[in-house]
Amino acid sequence: MDLRDGPEEGAFRATLRAWLEANVPAGLRGFRGWSSPAAVALGRDWSKRLAEAGYAGLTWPKEYGGAGRPWRYQAVYLEELARAEAPQHLGVIGLGMAGPTIIAHGRPDQKTRYLAKILSAEEIWCQGFSEPGSGSDLASVRTRVEPVGAGFVVNGQKVWSSYAHIADRCILLGRSTTASEKHEGLTYLIVDMKSPGVEVRPLRQITGEAEFNEIFFTDVAVPKENLLGDVGGGWRVAMTTLSHERGTFGFALAGALDVAVRKLVGLARERAGTDALVRDRVAREWIDLQALRYTNYRALARLERTGVPGPEGSVAKLRWSEANQRLTKLAIEIIGREAQVADGDGAPAYWRHQQLRSRGNTIEAGTSEILRNIIAERVLGLPRSR
Repeated sequence: MDLRDGPEEGAFRATLRAWLEANVPAGLRGFRGWSSPAAVALGRDWSKRLAEAGYAGLTWPKEYGGAGRPWRYQAVYLEELARAEAPQHLGVIGLGMAGPTIIAHGRPDQKTRYLAKILSAEEIWCQGFSEPGSGSDLASVRTRVEPVGAGFVVNGQKVWSSYAHIADRCILLGRSTTASEKHEGLTYLIVDMKSPGVEVRPLRQITGEAEFNEIFFTDVAVPKENLLGDVGGGWRVAMTTLSHERGTFGFALAGALDVAVRKLVGLARERAGTDALVRDRVAREWIDLQALRYTNYRALARLERTGVPGPEGSVAKLRWSEANQRLTKLAIEIIGREAQVADGDGAPAYWRHQQLRSRGNTIEAGTSEILRNIIAERVLGLPRSR
């Protein structure tokens, strides 16, 4: 594929870049997370502005409120958002996972009820897939979805759920029968997070923030109109969700890594001078960034050709997570002991936070071990490990 913007993409990029320059609030540049009520309020306002400007749901069909654009426009959007150090839409799970799943499997009344409020961030969504003991083996989930009367009753626990502490809705996969093969007997529901019996417990990270959560469901009643797909047919619906999760995932990661590499280069020039070893290590990170970019373009070409994301998303996530850990570790080494005690908004405090946060990169969105298995089996054609 041609890696350069065509005339239309170039015009879109220029317009978007100018809009971001004029509209990103100063308090959101270099954003670090939606951990406080004040940040969430800013995030809702920011997301509403993105939607009003036409930048939410770029690839969604126009009949559902989207822009109906090809995937490459979403890639440009993610690159420019990272370049501006601006946060994504607060409803990333709704936009990238719940919404496309409802478009593919939802009834007309479900599309009318949910999609517009996802775009505007009026309703925030979280994901109830991973569980203790089955985070990487989705087919082994044990949360019970029991058909009762005119609906379902949910009992169980989910973990590592981003945005659950602020979410209005949850896309949940649970087991409705134990008598079938583990990929069967799964049911996919939309759960109201304000329902009686739903308890959210934040998980405190090494940075002191709590981006992830545990969710406990105790006799939670879910009406039958919140079923997506068929009872027992949840695996097929869940695969739609997961395929969209990494559609253009790599572009957001590469954009963030590009910002980090540029900051690292500036830090090395300021503090490391002509140290040849440091210069060599910085060069390695720049080279890895370029390799990640070209992998993303290859994935985009496949996506636009087939409509189905390929395994490159797993490659991109694996490479980014390990590169980001190396990069932040190098920055801390360049700064030295000052990074251990510095506070405020300066480079030492910034890089300390980034290095601590990076420790979760090889766990979240698929552990490095699981991603290597996926690459081995689906890219290299090696036999299954178990």
